[in-house]
Amino acid sequence: MLNLERVERIREHGGWLERYTHASVSCRCTMTFSIYLPPQAEHGPVPAVYWLSGLTCSDDNFRVKAGAQRYAAELGLALVIPDTSPRGAEVPDDPGYDLGQAAGFYVEATQAPWSTHYHMHDYVSRELIELIEANFPVVAGVRAISGHSMGGHGALVLALRNPGLYRAASAFAPICHPLACPWGVKAFSAYLGEDRSSWRAWDATCLIEDGATPLPLLIDQGSGDEFLAEQLHPEALQAACAARSIPLELRMQPDYDHSYHFIGSFIGEHLDWLAGYLQR
Repeated sequence: MLNLERVERIREHGGWLERYTHASVSCRCTMTFSIYLPPQAEHGPVPAVYWLSGLTCSDDNFRVKAGAQRYAAELGLALVIPDTSPRGAEVPDDPGYDLGQAAGFYVEATQAPWSTHYHMHDYVSRELIELIEANFPVVAGVRAISGHSMGGHGALVLALRNPGLYRAASAFAPICHPLACPWGVKAFSAYLGEDRSSWRAWDATCLIEDGATPLPLLIDQGSGDEFLAEQLHPEALQAACAARSIPLELRMQPDYDHSYHFIGSFIGEHLDWLAGYLQR
């Protein structure tokens, strides 16, 4: 485990929840991730689900609040939980919660000062996968991805931009059309510049419209989500998928909000759905 420092190890549901830091080549800083290894991993490699968290979060939110480890232990799934952005005194930041540290948006930044460190797409889709599959008992090439809000955006975009990298993708209350919402416009203007045509490569709705290779997609969205109307736009993604006859399972969950109460209510169903594709 060269380049990996384990900083925490906790027994959970017969498996192990571990946390590591390492020097990242992609982000040019020290990155943190957590991994849950179910009890089945003690006997051989298991499939992996990568989880991407949302604005203001780190790897800690999901592993503490979602209750996912119990389901992962039952299903025999590893959970890989990266941080949401590069961090450190040398890493640029912004006073707002929706830009900078804890708000990496899983893109490849091209604009100064962000372009030195903000390469979360490369980190999650290449560097982290290589690190996990070289050092932990997971089945190489058998992966799925999921996430929440900004992380739901990341999960959809990474899956659509990288055909074959993941067998399926799911999301909770994802930012489905960042070109059309204040969060996305602010982040993309900073990270990618003012040429909006370049933003389409980082927008799930636009990727579908522009011919991305489809894969199984599951989205849960709460009808009581305070960000639904202005920021999330699942109807745009649904329309883009319908126009290309791409199956999309979009479930509107009555009265649920944007919080981990919502995620915790349905994470078991998502992991079971993803496991169906991973264990074939």
